[in-house]
Amino acid sequence: MTSGICTLFEDHYHYGVAALTNSVYSQGYKGSIYAGFRGALPVWASSAKENLSIDWPESKTLRVASDLHIHFLPLNTNYHLTNYKPDFMLRLLGGPAKECGALFYFDPDIIVTAPWTFFNDWVNCGIALCEDVNSPLAEHHPRRMAWRRYFGSKDIELTYRECTYANGGFLGIRKSDLSFLEMWQRLQVEMSPVIGGLHRSALSGPPLPFEADGPFAPFGKTDQDALNATVEAWTGKISFIGKEGMAFKSGLAIMPHALGQPKPWKWKPLTQALAGSPPRVVDREYWKAANSTILTQPLNLVRHRKLCINIAAFIGRFYRRGGNSEY
Repeated sequence: MTSGICTLFEDHYHYGVAALTNSVYSQGYKGSIYAGFRGALPVWASSAKENLSIDWPESKTLRVASDLHIHFLPLNTNYHLTNYKPDFMLRLLGGPAKECGALFYFDPDIIVTAPWTFFNDWVNCGIALCEDVNSPLAEHHPRRMAWRRYFGSKDIELTYRECTYANGGFLGIRKSDLSFLEMWQRLQVEMSPVIGGLHRSALSGPPLPFEADGPFAPFGKTDQDALNATVEAWTGKISFIGKEGMAFKSGLAIMPHALGQPKPWKWKPLTQALAGSPPRVVDREYWKAANSTILTQPLNLVRHRKLCINIAAFIGRFYRRGGNSEY
């Protein structure tokens, strides 16, 4: 089965796209990475060439290696990019990635640390999802009940499956399960009035309305809440991996995910360590992947960051804020 990878980025997140690309290639991925973007392309992609064979206006392709290409796909949407994921994947599977039997979405602040063969096997178990740091949500949790009431009023029935709550930064899907993306897209459109439009997100940009924001609001995580409601609205198989998958807790990490700010390429290890936050798994993995196939950082900076991470980790053995900052 041919599989494809996609991501969405703008601004400084291009550093994450490069490291994500380096990481999947080092784990054996071969083929195409479809990168939807807004704004200008980064300097490291300056050799990308216009590609008329891609079914996407003004697209450009960067040849990373003989068996790896990044297709840069300019976006014309006012959606916050975190809310554009199902639309993007559907457009890819109907166009540039139509030959792919499976498609994987990764946020650009994820680093893949497991063999690519694992991901190809995983997606055959069902919709591939990873548990979020804020999971679980019990069957009668107020947010789950709010989803059921709201979407029930739109003639969409949600049926409880399990308490696991998925992170919205990753999804693997077979083309034969396209209806999952269609349902996710539909639920986001229905959700839109509640959050003041799909151009809004809790992450950045225009803030959510007061009543739609915060941990007790049913759609405070916008696309992520809609994704989890989709798990209950869709009737096919779902395959969850636990929090350890994204290094949110100890265990076998397969794709460490950098939640919150600062992102690994902006993380100052010593400053953070002295503030009580030792390096995370994803910080170490980002700097391992930062300059392998695609070069985006000065070599002396990479060496310096790796040294600082080691020192910061030593400091973290003796001094850290309350709670587990490692993940």
